[in-house]
Amino acid sequence: MSARTKISLGLAAAALATGLAWPAAAVPATGSAAVAAECGVRSDGKLWCGNRAGAKGYAHRSYGSAVRGPLNTGFSWFQCWGRGDNHPGGNNVWYWTQLDNGQWGNVPAVDVHTSVDPAPGLREC
Repeated sequence: MSARTKISLGLAAAALATGLAWPAAAVPATGSAAVAAECGVRSDGKLWCGNRAGAKGYAHRSYGSAVRGPLNTGFSWFQCWGRGDNHPGGNNVWYWTQLDNGQWGNVPAVDVHTSVDPAPGLREC
């Protein structure tokens, strides 16, 4: 093996060991990077947006109503919005969606990573 090849292999090994090498494939964005990647109404009329994983969907737009199920993932779609009880997000906007268990429910806007509520372009329920 030539000296040039040995040096090249040594530099490549050092880069891999220190994490300086480029990944072989793109890694999907997670956390706040995924939230920043998209939050808007698509051509299907639904709001596609990051949300708090574990957020609960309620039967009505109120924390006092029955819990219908969770949003286990951190990215979901929402069919429409409506006004209900105030929540810790400082407003009374709730988003209607199909939850991860197949039930439909209202999710308080505090759990949906929109920049403004209601989300521009999403229809009111």
